[in-house]
Amino acid sequence: MSLGFAKETVRKGLAAHTALGLVCCALLYLICATGTAIVLYEEWQRFEQRDAPEMTAIEPAAVQRGIENVLSVENDRATTTHLFVHMPTDALPRTTITTDTQAFHVDADGTIVMPEENAWSEFLLALHYRLNLPAIYGMTLVGAFGAMIVALSISGIVAHPRIFRDAFRLRARRRDAVATVDWHNRLAVWTLPFALAISLTGAMIGLFYVSGGIVAETAYGGDSEAALAPIFGEEAPQDPASAPVADARPALAHMARAYPEVEPYYVILHDPRTAGQHIQIVGEHPRRLIFGEYYAYGPDGEFHGTTGLADGTIGQQLAASTYNLHFGNYGGLPVKIAYIAFGLALTAVVATGTFIWLNKRARQGRPAPRTRAVWSGFVSGVPIALVTTLLARLLIGNGAPFVALFWGTLALTVAVALLRLRRDREAASGPALALAE
Repeated sequence: MSLGFAKETVRKGLAAHTALGLVCCALLYLICATGTAIVLYEEWQRFEQRDAPEMTAIEPAAVQRGIENVLSVENDRATTTHLFVHMPTDALPRTTITTDTQAFHVDADGTIVMPEENAWSEFLLALHYRLNLPAIYGMTLVGAFGAMIVALSISGIVAHPRIFRDAFRLRARRRDAVATVDWHNRLAVWTLPFALAISLTGAMIGLFYVSGGIVAETAYGGDSEAALAPIFGEEAPQDPASAPVADARPALAHMARAYPEVEPYYVILHDPRTAGQHIQIVGEHPRRLIFGEYYAYGPDGEFHGTTGLADGTIGQQLAASTYNLHFGNYGGLPVKIAYIAFGLALTAVVATGTFIWLNKRARQGRPAPRTRAVWSGFVSGVPIALVTTLLARLLIGNGAPFVALFWGTLALTVAVALLRLRRDREAASGPALALAE
């Protein structure tokens, strides 16, 4: 049965369909490429601010001095609802104290040394997490693409029943269409467990806003905090009355005595300088995938218990393991190197998949030179744009317009690819016109 559309309508519909498919492939490629780069998130921070003070450990008394020093320079106390102390770790051996309005590096004595300036690292993280879009839209979109990778991986296996048998077979080593197909299939097989783990966890993280919002609306009357409480614990009641700054020293001392095998790496002060303030310490459990366990303390260091991320329900432990499994934040540098290698391979799979589709069109007598030029420009443009923004960070500083530079450079590389196509066409048409004359 024919719908009876005019030929011009059909042509425009096919063009729109191709453009939409290309946009989806481009975003998928961008997510994979930036995800590979963000594996070195801590290393990028150290590279950005190489003169920040570093240490392997910091004493509880110095942590408390740092908290009090940072709070003393807060411009608007009413806006400071949370304070975070990043303790030194192997990946990032610095102590950084962050509030809702500012962030500072402190030395081993708790003295403020300099503001934290890692805008490029944060730009890169936001680009991967949410494509520089508002969080609810960007993370939902990225999560949907994570689910897309799962579907592509499974459908690719079904469509190629010999894919595992030919896992190490390369029919052609030269740069041609056959070699592209072979490398695409081989890399897809070699990275399959990684791709499934990364895409599933990425979908869970990215779709958090949607799934959490749905649960909050349907089961908790729109209360998002209540919806998350069974997993991440409940917020303590607020009391806005003024009070001295909570003391983190006895809380850290208790951690060292009661949980010597746990490595505290975050101290969170909720509602500082109020009667309702309380302390949470995030502790890393060695040889566990969970990002940590929350240890709750009162303002004077009295222990209130744990949330259960380390020994609670399976759902809690699974939720707490998602982040590290996705970003490779376990096992140290060897795991990071493996994630980078597999991430580059997955990025190549996405890039070659589109080239394979374009080659197939050309063999069928339906070449798409403009689409190929756009795709070639985009594939080469993403790393060029990332390097451009990093150079801007080094030359201009923390205030460089990273978002505008990235997308502007990317648009420029695509435009250059289209201009080269036009130039090549004009050069080819010149001899043809001369022969016709």
